Amino acid sequence: MDNFFYTTSIVFNSTKILLIMANYKNKNIVIIGLGITGLSCIKFFLKRGIIPKVIDTRKYLIKPIPNYIPCHLGSINKLWLFSAELIIISPGLKLKYSLLLKLISLNIKIISDIELFIREVNKPIIAITGSNGKSTVTTLVSKIIQSAGFIVGVGGNIGIPVLSLLDQYYQIYVIELSSFQLEFTYSLHAIIAVVTNISEDHMDYYPLKLIEYSSIKYKIYYNAKYCIINTKYYDKLLNYNNSYHITFGKSGNYKINYYNNSNWIIVNDNLVLSCNNLKIKGMHNYYNVLISLAIADILCIPRNISISIICAFSGLNHRFQVIHECNNIKWINDSKSTNVSSTKAALESIIIKNKLHLILGGDSKLANFSPLLPWLNNNNIIVYCFGKDRYKIASLCNTVVLANTLEQLMYIVASSVVQKDIVLLSPACASTDQFKSFIERGELFTKLAKTLY
Repeated sequence: MDNFFYTTSIVFNSTKILLIMANYKNKNIVIIGLGITGLSCIKFFLKRGIIPKVIDTRKYLIKPIPNYIPCHLGSINKLWLFSAELIIISPGLKLKYSLLLKLISLNIKIISDIELFIREVNKPIIAITGSNGKSTVTTLVSKIIQSAGFIVGVGGNIGIPVLSLLDQYYQIYVIELSSFQLEFTYSLHAIIAVVTNISEDHMDYYPLKLIEYSSIKYKIYYNAKYCIINTKYYDKLLNYNNSYHITFGKSGNYKINYYNNSNWIIVNDNLVLSCNNLKIKGMHNYYNVLISLAIADILCIPRNISISIICAFSGLNHRFQVIHECNNIKWINDSKSTNVSSTKAALESIIIKNKLHLILGGDSKLANFSPLLPWLNNNNIIVYCFGKDRYKIASLCNTVVLANTLEQLMYIVASSVVQKDIVLLSPACASTDQFKSFIERGELFTKLAKTLY
C-alpha cells in the first residue's frame, strides 16, 4: 500500500494545478437560484464576511436564509444584475440568452459554483460529464478510489454541492459536471477529464442546439492532464492540446469485444473481465465500467481492487432499477432517464418475454423522439404517455395510452399486466413539469407499483 500511495502521488504531482485564491471583498455579488447550490454559495460568502444579494424566480424559499441578506423573489431583478460585479448562477437556471449576452458584453463576470470551488482547492480533480452515465461513473470511480485508501470528496451535479466539500479534508475530488455548470466554469485543470457520451439534451436551452451543447461539454478537456475520450468523438477532439489521450468504446485502449459467448472488457488488447461477472447490464453500463477502469488505471490503483468494486456494484437508485417483482411481473424504475438516448439504452437492455409496458412523458426539452420509433410501434410493447409533452410522443405511436399524470397511468398499467410482463418507467423527459426531481418521480412509481400490484 505504501508503494501504491508513492506511485499515485507521482501522477498527482505531475499535474499543474492552478490555485486562484480570489478576493471577493467589497464586490457587488449576486447569486441567482436558491436551491441547494445557491444556498451553498450563500454559506461560502458569509463565511468570508461577504453579504451577497440573492434572486430566485420562485415566490417562496425552500429553506430560510438570514434576514439581513437582500433577497428578491418571484422574478429576475435586472437592476441588480446590471449593477453586479460578479454573478453566480445555479445550474439549470435558464436566463434568457439575450440577457446573458448583454451582461457579458458589459464585462459582468458570470460564474458557476464549480468555478468558486476550483479557485479554493489545490488537490487533484477528476472531472466527469456526458449526456448519460456520468452519475454512474462518478459513483463507481469514487468507490474504487475509497477502497484503495484515499479520502475522496464527491460532488457537483450528482446532488452534493461542491462548496460543501470545502468544510472537510480530502486528498482527491471526483466531480460530476452538467453542461450548465461547465458553461460558466473557466479555471478547471482536471487531472483526469471524461465525456461519457453526447446526445440531444436541453435542446430548449441552447440556440445552436447540439453543436453548442457538445462544445460546452468538451470544455472539460481544456488543460486536463489525461483525457479519456469516446472513440466515437475522437476525430473532433484531436485539436485539444493535452499530454495524454486514452480512448474507449467499440475500439480504442479500453473496449468491449464479444469472445467465447460473452462480452469482455479488453484493455490494450488484453482480456480483463467478462461482463457476465457484472451486476449492471447493458452496453451503456459496460462503457461506464470501461471509463471507471481507465480512471483507476491512471491512478495506479491495483486491478484487483478495481475489479472487486466493479463486480460488486449494482447501480444507482432510479437508474434501471428493479424495484418490484410479483406474480412473475417485473417493475423497473428508470426515472433518471431524462433524455431520449438514455431511454434508448434502457430499451436495448431489455429482453421481452411477453409484453413490455413502457411509460414515457414529462418535459421533452424539445427533444427528437424518432430514435425510439422501433420501440414505439412494436407489437410487443404497450406505450403509455403522461405529462406536458405526452401528445408529442403519442403522435409517433400507432397505439398509445394517454393520461395527464403518472399516477393515473399506473392504475391503468396495474389493471393490464399479466405474468411475464415487464413495466418500465423510462420517461425520456425531464420531470420538472410535474415533479421536483426525477427522484420524486421514481419514488412515486415505486410506491404505486408496490401498492397497486
